[in-house]
Amino acid sequence: MTNAFQHPREQIIAILDRIYQNGMTTTSGGNLSILDDQGDIWITPAGIDKGALVEEDVVRVRGGRVVEGRHEPSSELPFHRAIYQTRPDVRAVVHAHPQAMVAFSLVHRLPEISLLPRVGKVCGTIDLAAYAIPGSEDLGRYIAETFGRGNNAVLMVNHGMVTAGASLAQAFERFETMDFAARSLILAESLGKTISLTPQERSIDQASPSVLEEFDTESRTPEELALRRQMIRLLHRIYRQRLLPGTSGTVSCRLEGESFLITPEAMDRASLTEGDLVLMRGKRRERGTNPPPTAAFHGEVYRANPDLHAAIEAPTPSALAFCLTGTSLDSRTIPESAIVLRNIPLVEYGASRSRPGSLARDISEVTPVVFVRNETVITVGSTLTQAFDRLEVAEFSARSVIDGRSLGTLFMIGDQELRDIEIKYKLKRQEDLPRNRSSPRV
Repeated sequence: MTNAFQHPREQIIAILDRIYQNGMTTTSGGNLSILDDQGDIWITPAGIDKGALVEEDVVRVRGGRVVEGRHEPSSELPFHRAIYQTRPDVRAVVHAHPQAMVAFSLVHRLPEISLLPRVGKVCGTIDLAAYAIPGSEDLGRYIAETFGRGNNAVLMVNHGMVTAGASLAQAFERFETMDFAARSLILAESLGKTISLTPQERSIDQASPSVLEEFDTESRTPEELALRRQMIRLLHRIYRQRLLPGTSGTVSCRLEGESFLITPEAMDRASLTEGDLVLMRGKRRERGTNPPPTAAFHGEVYRANPDLHAAIEAPTPSALAFCLTGTSLDSRTIPESAIVLRNIPLVEYGASRSRPGSLARDISEVTPVVFVRNETVITVGSTLTQAFDRLEVAEFSARSVIDGRSLGTLFMIGDQELRDIEIKYKLKRQEDLPRNRSSPRV
């Protein structure tokens, strides 16, 4: 994403480009800033195309005047300065107008992020700031007061969103994660009532993570190096497709035996490199690496399913709407969905952490896709491409059902038509599986 060794101008342009390319702002909207160690504010300029900004356009402000820059600073400089004065821990601010968050701002309502624990973990709390004219001292005061109450994200009524962090990378992570959650929550409301987590379910996240043994690696096989390259290319593609926010989601691939590669915990998926992936051998991790809490589940998937070689977890927006409402997604929408997705069980929140072994044994050719309530979508495949295809088809199918419901009554493929598809494509059914396979728990 960005790092402390990059110049503030470079950091701002890199993050602004991601915001614009991901459709979270417009040509004229939004502004970013960094407070450096000398107390100077580096900020985007006023009135310059956000889709074509270059480093030389970023303005450096010291005190109340421009020190470096060929443009005037953003008209929103007052609220950036007010946030830094109110919160000494904040060193970067992101402001823009992502559609989903603007929708919430128009009804003066906050997204219910308590339904998605990971969002709260990344973003902290969010609150509303009263309306004032853009660029005014009043707006700066309202926003700063809201941040002063300990919030890391502020929704400006009839305006947009502001996030802050100890770095620009952290402020953007919060911005992107909050926008992702808002999109899913809006889609969920079109399906029905959202489901809150119980105290018992929330306690899953409070459990101490297992301490994994470490091992040293002296050499890499060509197969491992090739797989690392393939995984990174796919991860970047998943991010470009906007199927997960930057630091969420997990991808793993089997190497051989009990060895597999997996994405690290809490690192930006869009900027991961081959060396960032974690090598696992059973329940052991390569020395100095940080696997995700669900690494044990991925290991169990490969142990229980010799024919599977890839697994993906991703909170894709439309599918997550089904997870938030406990609504089942019927894959019998079009033949492709019926063939690729098969049966899609909805399992309890935290299942991949609380019962990794039994959930892994529930996965099969008949059940290659699992929705985890209030959390994520899990897909598996004999290849990484197959697992990714299932993720894409699940998201496309979920959105098609949501959109179709707004048009009228949905008509699904019938039982006989489904049976004809199963015969033509030689698809197994639940009764064809070994007796030790059971239907996943809901």
